Amino acid sequence: MLGQITAPKKLCILRLSAIGDVCHAVAMVQAIQRYYPDIKITWVIGKVEAMLLQGLPGVEFVIFDKKAGFKGYVDLHRNLKGHKFDVLLHMQVALRSSLASLCISAKVKIGFDRSRAKEGQWLFTNSKIAEQSHPHVLDGFMGFAQAINVPIQPPKWQMPIDDEDMLWASEQLLSDKPIAVISPAASKAERNWHSEGYAKVAEHLDALGFSVVICGGPTTQERLLAEDIMSRASITMTNMVGKTSLKQLLAVLKLAHLVIAPDTGPAHMAVTVNTPVIGLYAHSNPHRTGPYNYQHYVVSCYQAMVQQQYGKVLAKLPWGIRAKGAGLMNAITVEQVKDKIRQLIADNYPELK
Repeated sequence: MLGQITAPKKLCILRLSAIGDVCHAVAMVQAIQRYYPDIKITWVIGKVEAMLLQGLPGVEFVIFDKKAGFKGYVDLHRNLKGHKFDVLLHMQVALRSSLASLCISAKVKIGFDRSRAKEGQWLFTNSKIAEQSHPHVLDGFMGFAQAINVPIQPPKWQMPIDDEDMLWASEQLLSDKPIAVISPAASKAERNWHSEGYAKVAEHLDALGFSVVICGGPTTQERLLAEDIMSRASITMTNMVGKTSLKQLLAVLKLAHLVIAPDTGPAHMAVTVNTPVIGLYAHSNPHRTGPYNYQHYVVSCYQAMVQQQYGKVLAKLPWGIRAKGAGLMNAITVEQVKDKIRQLIADNYPELK
């Protein structure tokens, strides 16, 4: 695929966002590192995402601040001046990212295959990954590792979590009960399940003997959602919304026994630390964007919604097409989520039955 470049010594990765996607990308990076243990990797990444991954073994991060406008490109060019890479893995199709790629000097610039190289990404690369049929986002990223001759194996993660963050999380979660984390808020409110559903599921988890924790970011929307859920539930929950850094949140997810979340970054963070996830989906295809190792615990009404909206069976629709509109998540029932909780406990924690 790369002709004479079979073992690149200096590799640059361009993937700026988002949290879930950079979690997928870590699996690819670490597959490359296992195959090429002496490779030097520089990762151009977004500001927030870098906070989660800082300290990732064997990776130098260069932050691109997309909010800085033209100055962001000037800073990136300055930070990479004098760096010449064997290969650039251009893993984001947004035009902003393609413009950023102009600041990166590399002999070979690999992008997505032509059908996925949207927003003109193919104009900024001189090589491409192999086409794939209906891949999960993580599998799509693994195509970049394959393009530099790395054999594909099941993903593994070694996430950078300090002892200090683990200690902090364990102190916050001090309990003799197993921990269930609800991370209720997605980046777009329409992807959230309703507060009443989360409250009833929290009561169910409490009855099963779990200590229930709500996690999330510091936005007003997330704080209000957590407060609404807690006001509707007849149990006591630990509210950690807005009270954790990304690394502290990762530590909390690592200590948890299960996580319940819609299509949101913490669901994928939980996958990286081997915590089972029940994903709730209506707008996007969970086979493309769901929790990678826990597809069997997904509760989804996506297929029904997208078929209803477009008047075609799913197999006849473009891969990754989204269902649109508010209220779609209401089709998910509390009983469906309870069924997945039962299945997850039986599979992973039979002693809790």
